[in-house]
Amino acid sequence: MNLFGVLQESWPMLMEGLGMTVRITVLSLIIALIVGIFVCLMNISSNKVLRGIAKFYIWLIRGTPMLVQAFYFYFALPQLVQGLTGTQFRIDIFTASLVTLSMNAGAYISEIFRGSIEAVPKGQMEASRSLGLSYAKTMQKIILPQAVRICLPSLVNQFIITLKDSTILYAIGLAEIMNKAKIYVGRTMESFATYTWVAIFFLAIVTVLSLVSRYVERRMNA
Repeated sequence: MNLFGVLQESWPMLMEGLGMTVRITVLSLIIALIVGIFVCLMNISSNKVLRGIAKFYIWLIRGTPMLVQAFYFYFALPQLVQGLTGTQFRIDIFTASLVTLSMNAGAYISEIFRGSIEAVPKGQMEASRSLGLSYAKTMQKIILPQAVRICLPSLVNQFIITLKDSTILYAIGLAEIMNKAKIYVGRTMESFATYTWVAIFFLAIVTVLSLVSRYVERRMNA
């Protein structure tokens, strides 16, 4: 249980896994933000069809575990497509992992945005429309900037949750940090030291994210 000896020996593997963890998290959050904004706008629109699609997507994602979603995208979806089209169809592990994280986080982010938009006083929308601004311009210039400030703490919290949820994807073979740690433990049996360092790495990243969030929040409030 030599902590620093294990760190020195496992460093290349753990850093490779951590790089994959950060990469998949950042890419999925970028996609999830785009998805979340569009789904939120669909959910608050006056069009019943768009609202129905948004609500169904949110209900489906929030009602199923992310592990099930990962298995579905990686194993079940290719089989479904092959059955319908009769052609060979496969999704690589990285793509399936990216889709899983993006779709999962997108549903929660859309609800965060929706709650924040609804928290902005309705009189601001009415006043802006009465001055001649279109609905799109009002959302872009007046409502969304205020909503972003309101939702910032919840948004950062979702970022942290998505980062930690990425460890679930080792179950389908993504070479992230838990996958690499498991391989190293299987070879050396150094469970305590290896998983201690994995926990420390996550704690460090989450702490930095929390500090940055507080700094940005203070600046926006000022």
